[in-house]
Parts: sequence; C-alpha cells; structure tokens
Amino acid sequence: MPAFSFEALDAQGVARRGVLEAETARAARTALRQQALVPLQVSLVGSGQAVASGAGVGLRAPIRLFERRVLDASALAVWTRQLAGLVSAGLPLERALTALCDEAEDPRQRNLLAGLRSEVNAGSSFAKALGQYPREFSAIYVGVVAAGEQSGSLGQVLERLADDLAEQLALKARLLGAALYPAIVTGVALTIVMFLVAYVVPQVAGVFAGTKKALPWLTVAMLAFGHVVRAYGLAFLLALAIAVLALRQVLKNETAQARFDAAFLRMPLLGGLARGYNAARFANTLAMLAGAGVPILRALQAAAETLGNRAMRNDALAALILVREGTPLATALARHGRFPGLLAMFARLGEQTGQLPLMLQRAAAQLGNEVQRKAVRLATILEPALIVAMGMVVMLIVLAVLLPIIQLNQLVR
Repeated sequence: MPAFSFEALDAQGVARRGVLEAETARAARTALRQQALVPLQVSLVGSGQAVASGAGVGLRAPIRLFERRVLDASALAVWTRQLAGLVSAGLPLERALTALCDEAEDPRQRNLLAGLRSEVNAGSSFAKALGQYPREFSAIYVGVVAAGEQSGSLGQVLERLADDLAEQLALKARLLGAALYPAIVTGVALTIVMFLVAYVVPQVAGVFAGTKKALPWLTVAMLAFGHVVRAYGLAFLLALAIAVLALRQVLKNETAQARFDAAFLRMPLLGGLARGYNAARFANTLAMLAGAGVPILRALQAAAETLGNRAMRNDALAALILVREGTPLATALARHGRFPGLLAMFARLGEQTGQLPLMLQRAAAQLGNEVQRKAVRLATILEPALIVAMGMVVMLIVLAVLLPIIQLNQLVR
C-alpha cells in the first residue's frame, strides 16, 4: 500500500505533519478527515507529486535545489549496519523497516523508511524499493542488495555493505585529516604575507622616504610587490576565478576530462595518491559485488562507475571488454598500466585459486593502507616545510623594514 506524507490542521488550528498509508490520495484525505484533521497537502512519498485538498488535481511539489540528502554517507553506513543486524537476527524485512522507522528522529528519514516499507508491503523487492530513491541509494548499493535477495543471504550482504561504507568513510577521513593542516597553514600564511607586504611595509618605508636616501634594494622590491598586490590583487583573483570556471566548463567534455585526469596521474606525489585511492575503491567495490554473487561483467561495470578519475574509468571499461572476450581479469587490468601492479597480482592469485573476492578485498586493504601511509608521510614533510618557508618570508619582510632603520642610524652617526 502506498505511503503519503501529509500536512493538516487539527481542531485548534495547529499544523500537523506525518505519514500514513492509503490506496490513493483521496483515501488519505478521507482518513485525515476521519481523524478530525483538515488536510492541506498530501504527497505520495518518493513520487515528487503533491495533491492540494481544495483543487483535487495533481500539482508538482516545489523542487528544493539545495536540500541535503536524507541519509548522508555516515548516516547511511549506520542505518545499513542497523538493518543488517535486524535482518541477520531473523526479523522479517518489513518488521525491521518498521522498527527503524519508529526509532528515526528525523521526520524526513521517517518518511523515507515509510516509503520503503510501503513498497515492500506492496510486493516489491527491497532492491526495487531502494531504486525508487536514487538520490539516497546509489546503483551499486541497489545492485548489492538485489544480489543478496537473490542469493537468500540479505543479512550477510548488508553487513558486508555496511563494512564497505565504513571503510570508505574512514579512508576519506584520514586523507582529509592529513590534508587539512597543510591547507590551513598555507591559507593563513598567504593571507598574513599579503597583508604585511601590501599595507605594513609601505607605511613603514614611507617614514624614511623623506631622507632622500636610496632605500635598500630589498625594501624597494617589497614596495614594488606591495604596489602590484594593491593595484592588481582583485583583478588577479577575478581572473583566477574565471580561469577555474572556464576549466570546469572544458572538463565537462569527456575527452578533455580523460586527458586532464591522465595528466594528473603522472604528477609526482598527488598522482600516486589519486591512483592508489581510486584503485582501492575499485577493488573494494569489485570484491563486494563478486562476493555477493553478482556476475563478474556486471560487477566490473558497476565498479568502474565508482572511479572518480576518468582515465582509470576508461581503462576499467576497456578491461570489461577484454574480460567479455575471454581475457583474464588480471591481464585486462594490467593492459594500460594505470592500475597498480599489486591489484593485478592479487587478481591473478584470485583467479588461480578460485577466491577472487577474497584476494580483491586484500588488495583493496593493502592499497588503502598504502594511500594512508603516503598521505601521512606527505603531510609530515609539508608541515615543517611550510613553517620554514613561512619563516623565511617573514624574515625577508622584517629585513625590508629593518634595513632602512639601520641605514638611517648609520647616517646619524
């Protein structure tokens, strides 16, 4: 039976909102009136259609462009873990969804779970119900759940899916933590240096302008740089913003995006991190899908879509074609050389031993750990380097201020 979210007024004129199940929108309004409520708006959960009580005709609900997702990455991992625990304990799926719906504190999350429950009660598979909400559940998520339903091991598949989501969150958090401190230090250092050069140095140097004595070359250079910053700083920032927007427009072309991503992979430090991160995510997704019983070709197709780097995604799709023609997976992945050799090695071992999902999972774990080690090592090197660079710049600014003072003291003597 479909679920409808409603907004109505009670006898005291207080607005009430909630979700109820009914055959049609008209039946939902009738049920509200039987509860002494005046329906203002009735919406089919997940349909994007709203029915106004006075007109009785379908009106599209307003589109909220900046509305956040009901389940963000962290909430989705927690929710999947809870659902996996209930299903693994032997609770029927409908009752598990009901329990989670009753415990949800966010009204939007309750509406989402009520919609899923109504779809399941109407006879739809859980994967099909999840597919009604593509913004909340990715195609990979739906595909893994569908494989779990077909194999009869939905609880185990949900548990594996929750583990995968948690590992992705942990990896992203560690990479963000490693990059956050250098980024903050760099931003603060640039701001301070620009302020000192553009405003402090000119004011201090102006005191010595009346001495009719040539200023030291370092002070002159700082004054010239400060003049450029004051005169063209805003224009430079505007040009930089325009260049970034133009680059984003150019990168909307798939060919340009693939070339840019391929060039990015060749960068000395960041390229290796990007290659390792994408390979770890690809191997983890492929292992999860293959372990859930998804055919290898479908699993490769889905895993390729998780790759953020377009060049590596094209390589994965090319490997899919080779595997379809009979080429071993390890050979197909190693064809273009962008995927790390470790992934091809573990894939070859998995094919030889018949334990491909397990070997891919181990490859993903090792690649993820290697990416974390490289990121932490890079951050460890950058932190003192940034501090030293900041100290040298400040030293130059101090010298630009002190040299005229020293020069003036010499004249007085």
